[in-house]
Amino acid sequence: MIDLAYAMGNQAGQAGQGGQQWMGLLPLVLLIVVFYFLLIRPQQKKAKEQKQFLENLKKGDEVVTSGGIYGKITGITDNTVTIEIAEKIRIKVLKSAIVMLAPKGE
Repeated sequence: MIDLAYAMGNQAGQAGQGGQQWMGLLPLVLLIVVFYFLLIRPQQKKAKEQKQFLENLKKGDEVVTSGGIYGKITGITDNTVTIEIAEKIRIKVLKSAIVMLAPKGE
């Protein structure tokens, strides 16, 4: 009879421990959710905007490269862009090196 009561006590204790295990995982899950919304999601959004920006480039746009070179686009291929940085001086750069459109008036 005592063995039966002892066995039943263990089962009740295990059910309580299962609830405690879930409570132990809760901070980890919350940390992952916070990292997603504060770090991963904004980075993915920015990468998507940059990709769309690069796809919409066209001849005549004045751009700035990641190296700080200002110029006007004179030719575009899938991966490269030809930029005229001075009269009759052109350079080829990777499309991914273009960071933004040049501010107006410069």
